Amino acid sequence: MTQDRPAALVTGSASGIGRAAALRLARAGYDVAINYRRSEDSARRTLEELSSLGGHPLALRADVSDEAAVAAMVAAAGDAYGRLDVLVNNAGMTSPTPPEDLDGVDLAEWDRVFAVNVRGLFQVTRACAGLLRNAGGSVVNVASIVGLRPGPQPLAYAASKAAVVSLTRTLSRVLAPEVRVNAVAPGWIAGEWMQRTLGENYDRLMERRAAWTPMQRNVTVEDVAETIFSLVTSNPFVTGETVVIDGGYAATT
Repeated sequence: MTQDRPAALVTGSASGIGRAAALRLARAGYDVAINYRRSEDSARRTLEELSSLGGHPLALRADVSDEAAVAAMVAAAGDAYGRLDVLVNNAGMTSPTPPEDLDGVDLAEWDRVFAVNVRGLFQVTRACAGLLRNAGGSVVNVASIVGLRPGPQPLAYAASKAAVVSLTRTLSRVLAPEVRVNAVAPGWIAGEWMQRTLGENYDRLMERRAAWTPMQRNVTVEDVAETIFSLVTSNPFVTGETVVIDGGYAATT
């Protein structure tokens, strides 16, 4: 058990935003437990990268919508580190149904999106609350710009991310004053997620989005990770807030 280094748990961190956040924390001297559900190969590669940075990283397999699996995951992290300073709730999923296709929405799929994106976030935060309180810790939830304004994402996903924004505010009150709870709301992130969303229109629409963005480019996972890290380490009196990361697009269009 290590107690001299701060410790973090990042859900859904085999790839994407979660992976970038885990690596950013590890570079700053955190022991990081990553979480995955199916992406074992990606999790192994991420674990190897974390190991090269030193410390004692862990890879913990768990479906965040499964209460027993969450309890086991958090217990394993607690046993390994003896503390938990940071929780990043990144695990999430979406639906393939376009937002304009009301009749095509499968309600079982809707429930699954909410089970992972909303119930999962709540279950993991609740399971970690004791450790976080003991450490005076910080939670950062990964929301989305479509949780704040309309976008091309499926209805279930957008609604679930709006719920994440609401939960962030509520949990910031419930866990205060020991624990701060904030969220990030990325815009269109260059890469695999938006490729799936935009399909064959990806290059054209991403190029147009960048041209309309004051910073003249689209968001990267590293941009999101840096904001998560800042909320954890550099904002001691900020809680209950959702930080938009989109280069100024939402503020100016």
